[in-house]
Amino acid sequence: MDIQAEKLRLIEWLAGLNDAKVLNEFIALKQTKEADWWDEISTEERLEIEEGLAQADRGELVPHKEVMAKYQKWL
Repeated sequence: MDIQAEKLRLIEWLAGLNDAKVLNEFIALKQTKEADWWDEISTEERLEIEEGLAQADRGELVPHKEVMAKYQKWL
């Protein structure tokens, strides 16, 4: 099977599709196949991100300029 040719045939068929029900089925299929990066990371990574967002909400931020100055020697 030539997968590229099959994809092109499917694209052509989909472009001419006028059935909203079938189109919605394709959209639902696409959504089930797409992985959300949030679901792919570890619990520890999620907690770290959530803590960082909470710190930002509290105004506990370090300006980019300060961070760059501190870590410039490693860049």
